[in-house]
Amino acid sequence: MILGIDSSESIAKELTDVFQQVQRSLVVIQNGRGGAGVFWRTGGIVVTNNHVIHRGHPRISTLDERQYPTQIIARAKEIDLAILKVDSIEFGDSNLGVASIADSHQLRVGQIVLAIGHPWGQIGAISAGIISSLGCAQMRDRRGTLKVIRTDARLAPGNSGGPLINASGGVIGINTMVVGGDLGVAIPSHVVNDFVEKTLGQENLRVAM
Repeated sequence: MILGIDSSESIAKELTDVFQQVQRSLVVIQNGRGGAGVFWRTGGIVVTNNHVIHRGHPRISTLDERQYPTQIIARAKEIDLAILKVDSIEFGDSNLGVASIADSHQLRVGQIVLAIGHPWGQIGAISAGIISSLGCAQMRDRRGTLKVIRTDARLAPGNSGGPLINASGGVIGINTMVVGGDLGVAIPSHVVNDFVEKTLGQENLRVAM
């Protein structure tokens, strides 16, 4: 199928709108190696990669350069995920928002995807590709496998912890550089959701007790 100029411009505008929407939930992790993170839920819940953060209280900044202290709620090295919490944040303005999470169970090889992050310090950069395969990958420490989405969207240091999104702007995974190979790798959103729900449930239980 050959697209005309009007169709191409329409697609480009739609992708630009999607990018701007997702940017509202994107943060910079300012701790050690640095990387990206995503406002996953209200209440200041940020998801990133475990390997992006060090101990202590990482700070984050939004794309409009506001900075916030965080606390580390949970870390899971085996799936390279971590949850941070920002206590002093409001989502009442147009520059901040929580990500729209899509169901990664519904993914198909060949779908168009976009990876957003901060490769080599380029804040909020985007790369595009398709889903190349769905399956598992061996962790670098050889101690286990990880469910992954493989894509030919280019990733570089600084993309870790950032969102992999579909063409509608739904987050389908969290990009990670901890798994090697020629293709980009992301942790599926359903794996992330399971981790977040389990963690927040345990947090609520401790508060209730």
